[in-house]
Parts: sequence; C-alpha cells; structure tokens
Amino acid sequence: MSQGRLFCISSLSLTSAGVDGALLDSFGRHARKLRVSVTDRCNFRCNFCMPQRPEWMGRSELLSFEEITRLTRIMARGGVTNVRLSGGEPLMRENLEELVGMLTQVPGIKAVGLTTNGAMLKQKATALKANGLHCVTLSLHSLKPERYDEITGTKNVYRKVMDGLEEARKVGFERVKVNCVVTKGCNEDELTDFAKLAHDAEVSVRFIEYMPFDGSKVWDPENVVSGDEILRRVGESYRLVPLEREHGATARHYKFSDGSNGEVGVITSMTKPFCSDCDRIRLKADGKMVPCLFSIDEYDVKPLLRGGATDSEISDFLRRSFMLKSEGVEKMMEQNVELKHVRPMYTIGG
Repeated sequence: MSQGRLFCISSLSLTSAGVDGALLDSFGRHARKLRVSVTDRCNFRCNFCMPQRPEWMGRSELLSFEEITRLTRIMARGGVTNVRLSGGEPLMRENLEELVGMLTQVPGIKAVGLTTNGAMLKQKATALKANGLHCVTLSLHSLKPERYDEITGTKNVYRKVMDGLEEARKVGFERVKVNCVVTKGCNEDELTDFAKLAHDAEVSVRFIEYMPFDGSKVWDPENVVSGDEILRRVGESYRLVPLEREHGATARHYKFSDGSNGEVGVITSMTKPFCSDCDRIRLKADGKMVPCLFSIDEYDVKPLLRGGATDSEISDFLRRSFMLKSEGVEKMMEQNVELKHVRPMYTIGG
C-alpha cells in the first residue's frame, strides 16, 4: 500500500496565514467544501479502488462524531460551507444519521451530502433525510448486473443498489446524483445507457475519468476515456446543452434539450484538470488532513484534538497545513511526477 508523507504538529513551522481565519492556500484558493471519510471499511471490493488485502484502521484510530463536528465547526469559521461524507462505505459507520444531524447544526454549514455505494441506502434513506441530509451521490459503475458484480467484487447486490437509488428519489433529497468511473475495455459501452438513466429518472449522472489510485487493478493511462470522448458518444443519442460551471465545481454539467430535468456531467481530472479554482479540503477517517487529492502529503490533526489543544490552536494548524496545498495534478503532470501510486481510494473517499 502506498503511503503519503505524514506531517505531524512539529513539522509545520510556517507562520499562520490567511485573513480572519480563512482557509487559504498559497495560490489564493479558499477551502469551502469539506470531504470527510468516516471509515475506511467497505462491503465492496471495487477493482479500481480496493487492494486485494486492505489494511483496515483500528477502531480507536477513527475520529469520533464529536471530533468530526468540532473540526467542521472550526473550518466553517474559516469559510467552509458544504460537507460531504464518504468512506470506504460511510453507511457502514453505525448511526451515521446522527453525525448528519450534528453537522447540519454547525453555524455556516449550508449543505451536508453523502457518497455511498447504495447497498444499504434503502434502509437508511428516510433516517438520513430526517436528520437533514441534502444530497446523495450513488457510485454506480455498470448497469449490467453480472458486470456490476465483477467490478465491485460482490454477488447479487445490484438490485439492492438500484432499490437504494429509487428510495433516495422517493424520500425527496434536494439532489440525487450517480457517479460512474469510466474505464476503457470495461464499461465505456454503457455510456448511452447511463445517459438514458439520467434522462428518464431525472437524476444527475456524472462520468468520471479513470484516476491513478491504488486498487487491485493496476492503473494504466491508456484506460482513460476522456470527457470529450464521453460527451461525443452520449451526444450521438441525446442533444446536450451546456450549463454554466460553478466556481470550484469538479464537473461540467449538461442538460437535455428536450426538457428532461436530468443532467449529464463529466469530471475530467486527467485530461482537463480543474485545479485552478479547487475549493476542497479532505479529512481521512483517522484525522489526517489531505489538502490535495493527488498529493501524497497528509497532516495529522488528531494529536491536537486528543491532546487538549484549543480551537484557536487547531485552526492555526489547519490553516498552516492548507497553505501547503499542491498546485494540482495539472502541474504534477507537467513535471512528470509519478501518479500511479497516490493512495488507495478507499482511505480517502474521492
């Protein structure tokens, strides 16, 4: 398993930076979206995400709901407004809906979302909605049951996932999204089928370019299907109208010209990176902060949380850490930085 460089408290000797506690990096980017992995454990074994022999974190290593909420409150004072919970599979974290309720009460937080594989979503959707969850994103990489099982390392789970998607639509979340990682030689023949799902079910289907994270399947850039190619193929069956890109958005979105409320999006992390206005910061389940998804650098805030540090001291640490955020994957590719072994995706949640 690849390991990122870990920086502890004493490693960060920079002077505090930012205005009024704002989470700013050295390129002037302001963190407004927090991605929180609540567990590294998962009931799936997706081949692009999970190594054959994952090394799970010990239970005591995981941040408590109270610790996650405290960090969120501190970051909200620095300008973070949106939180997304991920994993591993976040619904494997017991009573996750309680954390949702805690986070929605944090001053300054406008929306709390969830990314899930959907296998447990039917049972959990109502409780999540009741506790204030705004948005659900379901990871779905094939609409063919046998292929789905092959990709995810599961058996007879596909129907449960589709039932979870339908339940999410029924309970009335503000938005329901589907994420599909497109891999050449695997599922690129299903692009039109996914577009039909977006059109008919009126959900947002986002196609993601295959990225270099350690799974049981070795990443090969030749297996990347570009966003332009995805749009070209979908455009053969549906006329798409581009929507204005929001600041910091990962996806370029398109609506259907015939009036369907569904959307198609492409996340072009590899062919057209969107690092210049990236406004995300990530927190691993064990308290390591990851300013850039593609950088191996991590900053451990847990010793402060459990060592009696004040909110002000933790805020200073977070700001100094975020100031060291990498310029982004585009610059790394220009400099021929090795991208094949960043970290296993299940440890950070994407």
